[in-house]
Amino acid sequence: MPRFLPWALPIRFLVLLVVLGSLGAQGAPTGRAHPLEQAPVLDGVVLADDAWRTVEPLTGFVQIQPQAGAPASERTEVFLGFTDDVLYVGVVCHDRSPEAIVVSDTRRDSGLDDADSFRLVFDTFLDRQTGFVFGTNPAGVQYDAQIDFEGTRTFRSMPGFNQDWDAVWDVRARVSETGWSAEMAIPFSSLRYGDGNVQSWGVNFERVIRRHNEIAFWAPLPHQFGLERIALAGTVEGIAVPAHRSLAVTPYALGRRIDHGDAHGDEQELGVDLKYSITPSLTLDLTYNTDFAQVEADEQQVNLDRFSLFFPEKRPFFLENAGLFTVGEPSEVELFFSRRIGIGRNGQRLPVDAGARLSGKVGSTHIGVLRMRAGELGEMPADDFSVVRMRQSLGERSAAGLLVVGRDNPDHDHRTYAVDGRWGIGAVGRIEAFVAQTDTPGIDDEDRAFRFAGNYESVTWTARGSVTEVGRGFNPEVGFLARRDYRKVEGYLGRRVRPRSLWGLLQMVPHVTYRRFTKSDGYLETGYLHLDNTWQWKNGIFAFTAVNWTEEGVREPFEIARGVTVPVGRYKHKELMTGVNTNPGRRFYSNTFIRAGGAFGGEQVTVSSSLNYRGGDALGAALSVQHSDYRLPGGDFDVTLSQVRVSYSFTPKISLQALVQHNAQDDVLATNVRFAWLQSASAGLYLVYNETETERVFGRSGFAGSQRQREVILKYSYIFDVF
Repeated sequence: MPRFLPWALPIRFLVLLVVLGSLGAQGAPTGRAHPLEQAPVLDGVVLADDAWRTVEPLTGFVQIQPQAGAPASERTEVFLGFTDDVLYVGVVCHDRSPEAIVVSDTRRDSGLDDADSFRLVFDTFLDRQTGFVFGTNPAGVQYDAQIDFEGTRTFRSMPGFNQDWDAVWDVRARVSETGWSAEMAIPFSSLRYGDGNVQSWGVNFERVIRRHNEIAFWAPLPHQFGLERIALAGTVEGIAVPAHRSLAVTPYALGRRIDHGDAHGDEQELGVDLKYSITPSLTLDLTYNTDFAQVEADEQQVNLDRFSLFFPEKRPFFLENAGLFTVGEPSEVELFFSRRIGIGRNGQRLPVDAGARLSGKVGSTHIGVLRMRAGELGEMPADDFSVVRMRQSLGERSAAGLLVVGRDNPDHDHRTYAVDGRWGIGAVGRIEAFVAQTDTPGIDDEDRAFRFAGNYESVTWTARGSVTEVGRGFNPEVGFLARRDYRKVEGYLGRRVRPRSLWGLLQMVPHVTYRRFTKSDGYLETGYLHLDNTWQWKNGIFAFTAVNWTEEGVREPFEIARGVTVPVGRYKHKELMTGVNTNPGRRFYSNTFIRAGGAFGGEQVTVSSSLNYRGGDALGAALSVQHSDYRLPGGDFDVTLSQVRVSYSFTPKISLQALVQHNAQDDVLATNVRFAWLQSASAGLYLVYNETETERVFGRSGFAGSQRQREVILKYSYIFDVF
């Protein structure tokens, strides 16, 4: 394996970012919102509605692909208007071939990238860092999200783009002989904004024309960015906002039938959530006896290493303003991980008795305060969780903040303290950092962690570098650590190449990734060097080819599979990777990934493939299989994960979906079937069936037979707008 670089090199690289990042933003368009004498009839027909006749449409969309900088191939008109309480958006997507429009399913928050669609972002505070996203497609799907810190991208994720947030709003769409159109009604109470009766907001609009693999924006963007790049959004003036407060109360009732072996039981629960807008920019959320039975099941994972697996948060109460509370490095070192609340040490589900969250913005300061109580279960005592978060906007895509996280129970009290900051350098550069310390009884030293990272992203080049250090005693009990006691150095360098005419290629991205984990005594735990080239065609096909050099240092033997142990040693290997994704705009499309090479002194081959089907706006289905075959000195084994996902949308608010998963290694079959009839946001009627069947159950004495668990849940909640 090539010799790994000294850890100080990324520091020199980050200094270089300061020099390279000073590129100013290009001009952006401006527009105006108009007061409406009457509310539009929400039927998706825009041009025939008298309410829109006095509104001047915003148009002039520009492509970022396939022809960056060229006018959009079809005309798009966006109408912005408002009444005293509601902001209305009308969009007309002209299309000379309406029969070729690609329509996806209508389940709430279904992805919009693989079909014809329209999305918009409102930067309501005009801080060029945070925003609200709303979107739809020709079938009238409701898509919404929150953006924090411009949807900050890291090496493997985009934690600042929160697609799980759900707001109260409505939309209707219509396909006609001239294309398709849609009307959105977004209550001002679903948004957060600053002081002032008449405001200017940052705004951008995105249209996807799937059959052309075309993406176009109202405010032109360099093709390395997307809708989340709020700093380059346009501006819309003249939005008259109400200053009144609002209160919404959401009670729920739940019945649960449990069948667990010889144990049977019925449960009934009542609970309530309350949302009060103290000001248009500051919201108080209260919850009592909260239950998250309607949340989708986790996708199964297999751990073929000795580090912790990450499962994302899906519970609605914790998702609003989640980006504000995020400090750290996603899926590796997160100082606050809300999934710890209500989950016991052995993965048991604990009751969430009550909670409160105050979040929003006061002036230029974002604030977040969270207090939750998880109740007792068996011998486990009740836990009180507290989070205090403040972040001061400094302009020019920059901010500084602090975080305090606490966990209190009769056994001990725990605290995590952190300060973090971000410095935006022009339009394409960014430096960010955090420093943290934990206070845990019995741990008095090496309880600190820090991260220093930089990012440069121009039209042609992308460069990232970071240094992260986690002390041996660092213990964020209400956070997440994939591994402990390490220093990580990571870097990425890639170049975008858009050939004018070569085999129908849209873009090639040759790149190199480097990663190195060492223990506090200098012992190399993981080394990784990745050379890759991705290929993206104008017809939507995507492929990549890569070679990796890996190094693993194992100080203590660990069981990688039942009966197979990896002994102490140092393992250096090479592996090849390749993958192909077909055009996701087709009715049938597939994704395939292959990795083959050495692993822990032996060999491994992993093949992952999925076949997806889109049956218009109602039916969607996917079959995926991941098979790994290991031949190691300590023994041979194979792992197969299979998954079938089917969804059917009767209407945009009524849907049925099923997820069936099978882990062949442990003979675990898990089924989750969920019927949802939504009233608004995530409130409505849910009927859920869960079943887990395990054929191989092992106790202290070995094999103990099979086990089956069944659960049927009926839950109903309703949002009452008190005022």
